[in-house]
Amino acid sequence: MTIRVLLADDQALLAGTFQILIDSGDDMEVVGIAANGVQAVELARATTPDVVVMDIRMPDKDGLVAAGEITRDHRLKDTRVLVLTTFETDDHIARALRAGVSGFLGKGVDPAAFLNAIRTVAAGDMVLSPAATHAVVTRYLASPDRQAATPHEMEVLTPREREVLACAAKGLTNDEIARSLHVSPMTVRTFVQRIMTKLGARHRAQLVAIAYRTGFVRVHRPPEPNTDPGNTG
Repeated sequence: MTIRVLLADDQALLAGTFQILIDSGDDMEVVGIAANGVQAVELARATTPDVVVMDIRMPDKDGLVAAGEITRDHRLKDTRVLVLTTFETDDHIARALRAGVSGFLGKGVDPAAFLNAIRTVAAGDMVLSPAATHAVVTRYLASPDRQAATPHEMEVLTPREREVLACAAKGLTNDEIARSLHVSPMTVRTFVQRIMTKLGARHRAQLVAIAYRTGFVRVHRPPEPNTDPGNTG
């Protein structure tokens, strides 16, 4: 099955580069390019893509505002949003998670990782850069007493479901979780869907927020990203 991708980026050169890269694969294609947030929402509704690759800073409508409109639209319930940006700030990452995105990556990611991220998000998995993972930890592990005890929300999960959630919250894909727990990817997918139902999460990214907010998962701070002040995406 071909993954249908909508690009939203106000930098025409970058958007064109992404299109060439995506169209070079035999399992995905670009179905539209939006130059701002308003166009992103309109084109998403017109083309119902599998994945929207969304920039943050765009004219007319902020990319994260547009992302939230897309994820809340029942007509686009099967569309996932992958944020690709230069600005991996804590505030942007937290807003992206609240908007229900399924992935957050910096524009410094290499081409192969970018294409794999699209595949991962399209398959229902979540992708977070190390900076994004740390930002979630910073936001949701603010209270030390939440780290000391098993969260009440986690009591509804079986031991195996907790194992799967711990892996998913650390950014592992279904295939990686399957290898880690020595089960099939289909089994992992079933577990993830069951966990989402029990915890009331609409998107896999929300599972991460819940796991971090309750102190269920902790990670170390990643190295500071090497940002280029000349970038504007």
